[in-house]
Amino acid sequence: MGLLDGKNIVITGVLTDASLAFGVAKLAQEEGANLVLTGAGRGLSLTERTARKLPQPAPVFELDVTSTEHLDRVRHDVAEVWDRVDGVLHSIGFAPEACLGDDFMAAQWNDVAVAIHISAYSLKALADAFVPLMTNGGSLVGLDFDNTVAWPAYNWMGVAKSALESTSRYLAKELGPRGIRSNLVAAGPVKTMAAKSIPGFRKFEDVWDDRAPLGWDVTDSTAVAKACVALLSDWFPSTTGEIVHVDGGYHAVGA
Repeated sequence: MGLLDGKNIVITGVLTDASLAFGVAKLAQEEGANLVLTGAGRGLSLTERTARKLPQPAPVFELDVTSTEHLDRVRHDVAEVWDRVDGVLHSIGFAPEACLGDDFMAAQWNDVAVAIHISAYSLKALADAFVPLMTNGGSLVGLDFDNTVAWPAYNWMGVAKSALESTSRYLAKELGPRGIRSNLVAAGPVKTMAAKSIPGFRKFEDVWDDRAPLGWDVTDSTAVAKACVALLSDWFPSTTGEIVHVDGGYHAVGA
């Protein structure tokens, strides 16, 4: 019997089979979940192609989290497939080029607003879309990157991740009475398409394995997937508003 037997799980953010979300989707299926995936814009065809690499075929629905029309439509699309949703994985993030790199002061509000909308407010937008279908409680799980410190080059994406963390806490407060949990997994750096878009990402690669007490492999997302699947399951029934670090222990050790 799998951890997610009979659970209906919505997975966002699958682009390639190197995506963190793909690792979660694959393991979720292996643990008995029924899946739908979402994709957006030019990435939709990539999501459809990558979905065919899963152990079992999964439908893919278009979802741009900045579009109210898309959010309404995806709820309708999923309701035609399932009578309820049990869990949602938030694996969505984007920041314009001006928000990343060496110059924190360069970004203007128009760019920062995009980063916060897509990377943080989108968690609440997913709740708008799917909470009406979570009639038996459930779990929202988001992918995060620890933001207790300022990182080189991460800049406004770091600010957006801090906003994501706060959004998750407020959703935990708001949705707890409905039996819906909201938690984040703060993952160590993994080589994905998203990571490649961050200037200076190799700086993280070079130091993480040395400093993390348990070590860290930037090519292996298995531990991240296991944490997300566990939080999507019924095995954390009284955990909400939490940030679970899956980073080899890096966050706990001083330089």
